[in-house]
Amino acid sequence: IGDDVSIGHNVVIHGAKIEDGALIGMGAIILDHAVIGEGSIIAAGAVVLSNTIVEPGSIYAGIPAKFVKKVDPEQSKEMNQKIARNYLMYSEWYKEKKG
Repeated sequence: IGDDVSIGHNVVIHGAKIEDGALIGMGAIILDHAVIGEGSIIAAGAVVLSNTIVEPGSIYAGIPAKFVKKVDPEQSKEMNQKIARNYLMYSEWYKEKKG
């Protein structure tokens, strides 16, 4: 798993390569020997089959996951940064509530 990758809740990654800046949506399943290219987005609930190569900067969705469209690299980066900020915000909120 590369740098600056966002992985949603309940994701299964089994023997796959996830390159830098990828975003894996909640509940997605990434199977053996799949490669998720840099800056790509895998939609929530998608199933990426074994040996699938997701080209960098692509959006994949569905069961089985299929190419939907190319994503602007800057848009993908902004989404990952927003997700990271949200998790920090939620952790602070939780700590305050548990106080």
